[in-house]
Amino acid sequence: MLKLFLYSFFSPRLYRKHRDGPCEVIYKPNSMEKWGDLVIKTVNILTSLSYYASPFIGMYIYQKGFYTFEKLQTLTPVATGFAWVVVLSIIIRAIGRVTNPKYVGFLRIFINTTLDPESYMQSLRKYDFEFKYWPVSYSITASDPSWLEINPFSRCSHPELPTYKRIPLQLLAFVVVHTFGMRLIYPGTIALVVSSLWRFLLIGRSQLVETFGGLRAKLQTCDGNFLDTMFVDKREKTDRGNTLVVCSEGNSGFYEIGVMFSPIKAGYSVLGWNHPGFAESTGKPFPSQEQNAIDAVMQYAINILGFKVEDIVLFGWSIGGYTAAYAASTYPEVKALLLDATFDDILPIAQNQMPQSWAILVEEIIRTYADLNISEMLENYKGPICLVRRNNDEVICLRQGLIHTNRGNNLVKKLIETRYTNLTNEELLLVDKYVRLFGTHRALLEKRDIGESDRKILKLISKHMQELNGTHCIPLPDQQFKNILDSIIEA
Repeated sequence: MLKLFLYSFFSPRLYRKHRDGPCEVIYKPNSMEKWGDLVIKTVNILTSLSYYASPFIGMYIYQKGFYTFEKLQTLTPVATGFAWVVVLSIIIRAIGRVTNPKYVGFLRIFINTTLDPESYMQSLRKYDFEFKYWPVSYSITASDPSWLEINPFSRCSHPELPTYKRIPLQLLAFVVVHTFGMRLIYPGTIALVVSSLWRFLLIGRSQLVETFGGLRAKLQTCDGNFLDTMFVDKREKTDRGNTLVVCSEGNSGFYEIGVMFSPIKAGYSVLGWNHPGFAESTGKPFPSQEQNAIDAVMQYAINILGFKVEDIVLFGWSIGGYTAAYAASTYPEVKALLLDATFDDILPIAQNQMPQSWAILVEEIIRTYADLNISEMLENYKGPICLVRRNNDEVICLRQGLIHTNRGNNLVKKLIETRYTNLTNEELLLVDKYVRLFGTHRALLEKRDIGESDRKILKLISKHMQELNGTHCIPLPDQQFKNILDSIIEA
């Protein structure tokens, strides 16, 4: 018991034992564990907030003169008392854990490392617990930091500016993107968002494991991030199970409550993952980390799960279209690429959401730190591809309710332009004209007596774009998912 008590000081939080009641039922700590953990969580939140507020805290300390030795001495008793509260909370939490039979049962399995790795993982997968303690199932060899990470001020989207304007712009962009800027682009990294969705994420994860037989795994990328992944194997259960669909979520999407469910219900094997910094994945979703993340996911699918590249379908929703497109450009032999409710370039969308006076700063931030240009990625992929445009998309449209402002139109246009290089200028103008229309309007036009060029362009648009009469966040129906893949793979 003493050994268990010592281990319980810094052992993981337990969330649920799988198949121990309905998915909505979570592990209930006793009062001692609950109180101790609450204090520790509060300290962690305050520490996190102090990091982001450090410039203001520093200014306050300077103004009040707390940087002097005499002032620091007056703060020592406060800091000591604070430390004792934390230590006492850890002890109380440990006592609560070792007096709870359910936690003790989990802890005995967690510390039993004498088992072979496969048996150990099978035992651990019976539980849902704090992910940072989860064993790594697959890792990529570490690599050096990217050039931009080492030289953050060596790129500038406005090199023509005089030095006295360019340097402040670069400094401001750096501060903004490393404080709140990246969190505006990827709200899924905001702790408050994750906290508000925590119970739904746990229920979704439990459903994937208990209803669909999902296997959770921890991957380590080449830049040291850890990814939370979920694999649902349908290879011996359905006629479509030999095809693996790798899902990339949106900017506030998580695999637990995201797009995985459509291909699962359609009968495909599915691999979902959370972006760096989302939920229990670590890191930050800068483009280089996103690229390393999807590469680790693909390598895991090929080397561990045993799928061939030509049996993998890439499915990206919203901003997840960037990682899906990157994977397609890196692994061009994939079976197909399906992009749902995504865009050609994030810059117009970002500038549309900000005041016009911020345009130059927004461009500096995007082009230097978050240059998510999907249309450029697709230039290196020549395989089957389809874009799903949401006709009532309130996110991808620059003007809500106006279908011609949907940035998916631009993506289809650029795809056709780069893939079919023999098109004339007149035919490219027809692409721009017809891609703005609703699918029902284009279908009516095809039934009329129109020119050969018009008919040719209408067929190209229909080949690479499908429509969904819905808003940005509604799930893609599994039957439509199945029909789209069948149409683009057989084409």
